[in-house]
Amino acid sequence: MNDPDRASYLATLSPGADVDHRGTPFTDELLSELLAALTDSVTGRTCLGEALFEEAKFSGDAAFDGVRFDGDAWFKGAEVEGNAQFDAVDFGGEAQFEGAYFGGHASFEQARFGGGAWFVRAEMGAIAVFGGVKFSSEASFVGVRFRGGAWFGGAEFRGDTWFRGAEFHGNAGFLKAAFERVAAVGPLVCTGTLDMSEAVFGAAVTIEAAADSVHCRRTQWVSTAALRLRHATVDLSDAVLEYPVSIAARSRPFTTNGEDLAEPVLTGPRVRVTSLSGVDAAHLVLTDIDLTDCRFAGTVHLDQLRLEGLYTLGVAPRGLRRRGVRPVRWTPRRTLVEEHHWRAARSADSAGWTPPPEGEEVLEPAALAPVYRQLRKSFEDGKHEPGAADFYYGEMEMRRHADDIPWAERSLLTVYWALSGYGLRASRALAWLGVFMTATVLVMMLWGLPQHDPKPAGLGTFTGPHRIAIATVTPDPVNPHGPYHERLSAERFEKSLRLVINSVVFRSSGQNLTTVGTYSEMAARLGEPVLLGLAVLAIRNRVKR
Repeated sequence: MNDPDRASYLATLSPGADVDHRGTPFTDELLSELLAALTDSVTGRTCLGEALFEEAKFSGDAAFDGVRFDGDAWFKGAEVEGNAQFDAVDFGGEAQFEGAYFGGHASFEQARFGGGAWFVRAEMGAIAVFGGVKFSSEASFVGVRFRGGAWFGGAEFRGDTWFRGAEFHGNAGFLKAAFERVAAVGPLVCTGTLDMSEAVFGAAVTIEAAADSVHCRRTQWVSTAALRLRHATVDLSDAVLEYPVSIAARSRPFTTNGEDLAEPVLTGPRVRVTSLSGVDAAHLVLTDIDLTDCRFAGTVHLDQLRLEGLYTLGVAPRGLRRRGVRPVRWTPRRTLVEEHHWRAARSADSAGWTPPPEGEEVLEPAALAPVYRQLRKSFEDGKHEPGAADFYYGEMEMRRHADDIPWAERSLLTVYWALSGYGLRASRALAWLGVFMTATVLVMMLWGLPQHDPKPAGLGTFTGPHRIAIATVTPDPVNPHGPYHERLSAERFEKSLRLVINSVVFRSSGQNLTTVGTYSEMAARLGEPVLLGLAVLAIRNRVKR
């Protein structure tokens, strides 16, 4: 179109007129002239009726900021080499961007879509901004490729919305977005962070995403929700769960139209939850989730949390470690990451314990004991007694180190820990039983058994021609004497061993003993059965259902 023809055509246009520019090549100058012809001179608002820009090519920017489309706006297959600017645009009818290509930034900030918004298989070459957008009807982002990520902060999705097969090469931000009737989000791929913090879901929803991380801080689910995730690190801090919400790891890639959804650069391990702080866990179910680094402190109704499938919790450091100048071996058990942080922070020699992140508050044992207690109850209510045992151990450990526990009680807990690992370590109780029995046998051989077994002696009294009174007297045991090596004989060992074995089951040996032997047998009859009982208790706690 030459200049006279173009001027003649533009002169026929007025605000609100229909335009048909299918396949038209636009320069910045030509687009500016077109929009100027459609601008109301009084209000300064550019207004179009039905606008057809299918297959149009914009060699520069497509600047439609503040434009009102009273009819349908069709940009199907349009190509924009520069930036696409649709800020504060009012789409009164259908907005069709199917297959459109935006080489630069695509900005629809504060736009309003009165009819359907269709971005099926569109491609955004840089970041796409939909902040504060209002989708009053359907919105489809099926198969859209966001090369620079996207921002939907504060957007309102009032109708059905689809993100099936969408790809976000970067972050996808839905901060404070409102999903009123959305039944499904995804499956989608996000190579960065899928941020749904402070978003509100007003209806039952299924969220399927393969992402590097998923943020749901202060997210509110007004109805039931199911999150099916891959690779993601999930933060649920202060999320509001009014109805049951489940989070599950998906082992296989998501599929769309029968094909696996590509997951570029996403090679992370299992789905991990890093925080449940502030969450009401009464409505939460976690399946096949890695909880190694999960912060449980501050979770409400933690005792009602349901863990299913193959879940993983943190463990104490394995193998021999050095603490100062002495080697230590930590008891194998499941632990909270908060305990890792506390132990790593209290000593520079706490090798193997995970240090807290910079700026992270380190909780004291008094605050961690209730957390272990609630997790223990959760496992006990689920009839998983062996699993609950580790949390009982952790609870007792925190009580033993807590400053608000009286010194006498902490001393008693220390003895309980040393003898049997709080009634949970049979090997420790049996080891002490072996030491006690060995010491008792040795004491009996050296000092407890008399030199010789006392032989009764009879003493008679004759008081008449046919009356005799005889009294039997057993002399006191004689303390052994002589060199120690002579006392360590096989005969004395056999007698001592029999005596000690009898003492384990609270039976008297019937053996005459020296004073040292008598008191040693009393101590053995008191202590050794207790250690045996602790060992039996520990085995019971590990195998009972």
